[in-house]
Amino acid sequence: MRGEDVVRLRPPANRLNERAVLWWRVRCLLTTAVPVGVLAILGAFIEPARAWLWGPAAVLAAAGLAGTAFLPSWWYRVHRWEVTDEAVYVRTGALWQEWRIGPMSRIQTVDTVRGPLEQAFRLATVTVTTASAKGEIRIQGLDHELAADLAERLTRITRATPGDAT
Repeated sequence: MRGEDVVRLRPPANRLNERAVLWWRVRCLLTTAVPVGVLAILGAFIEPARAWLWGPAAVLAAAGLAGTAFLPSWWYRVHRWEVTDEAVYVRTGALWQEWRIGPMSRIQTVDTVRGPLEQAFRLATVTVTTASAKGEIRIQGLDHELAADLAERLTRITRATPGDAT
């Protein structure tokens, strides 16, 4: 193997935008609020089952609030991304960390997505689809302008990169 063919793994250098923490917190709160709200409303209208519904609602609300307070900060500390002329690197996950590396020669499409909450926080997600059975590489929580610039840069680099013959 030639020296220039060796790829050294290292943690990706870039953090997500700080607004991603608040975005994740709102998502966690909404994810918790819906089932808690349903249980609480049902408990209010179904008196014989009130204790059976409000108890789990309280437990779920406490767990959701604890997760909302703790998890987004942790996710922010561990999520990283980087783009070089050779590949896209992404590290995600808190307990089960996943490293994804997409060589430029294997990239098929680059998409930028902004859901309603992402738009409210001026964030975006860049999705890189590669010729891999594992699926797409997603970089969530980027400033929307950085995401647009990154998508443009990836498109330029992949256009200039010869395809992989393997």
